[in-house]
Amino acid sequence: MSDLNTTIRGYTGYRGREGQWSFLLHRLTGLGTLLFLAIHILDTATVYFAPSLYQEVINIYRTPLFGLGEIALVFAVFFHGVNGLRIAIFDMFSPKSWVIAMNRNSTLYTFIATLVLWVPSAIWMLRNLIIHSSGG
Repeated sequence: MSDLNTTIRGYTGYRGREGQWSFLLHRLTGLGTLLFLAIHILDTATVYFAPSLYQEVINIYRTPLFGLGEIALVFAVFFHGVNGLRIAIFDMFSPKSWVIAMNRNSTLYTFIATLVLWVPSAIWMLRNLIIHSSGG
């Protein structure tokens, strides 16, 4: 249990401003996307051995709460992808650029790029969620 406490304190302890937040968000968005994929594979598999269960699951997914979850999932996928590209570019093409100033700037650009991709998607998804939730 001591190792788990050390790990949790290490992840949550404030050490690096933008870099720390980017690190935590990258981990959380990766785990969230992985969780979604695992659930998606399991619920899709039910179509073969329990079609009625599959239909119940689909009906649950059509609720507004799951619609908001999908909007959050799209943010997670965009952030994880853009931040992963940022990390890969630094690692492959300019490893000497891993300095604090460059990390802060690139983290800011990562957040901006993520928002540029996500906001239009979120607006469109929220619009559709409102239309379908109101019966329109």
